[in-house]
Amino acid sequence: MMILDIRDLLDATIARVRSEVPKVYSKELVELLFYQPYCKIAFLVQAGIAKRQTAAFYLRSLEDAGILTSEIIGRERIFLNLSLLELLKRGNV
Repeated sequence: MMILDIRDLLDATIARVRSEVPKVYSKELVELLFYQPYCKIAFLVQAGIAKRQTAAFYLRSLEDAGILTSEIIGRERIFLNLSLLELLKRGNV
């Protein structure tokens, strides 16, 4: 079931961030990565998780750990949660 698969992926991501990027870990941050398959610095700022510079550091740290992948679209960098995106694509088949 899709909901259980997403929950399992969220739990695995929480564990991974805790162990690989403990300085960045917060449950709120990881949950924000699952609201949609991409994230922007502004999302962290709007959620009150971090100010802009710190939010950029957090997302880059998650990218360095291989948890997110970034792309530049227009003038903005977005960070993709490819694991979630792949899970959602499988569910649409």
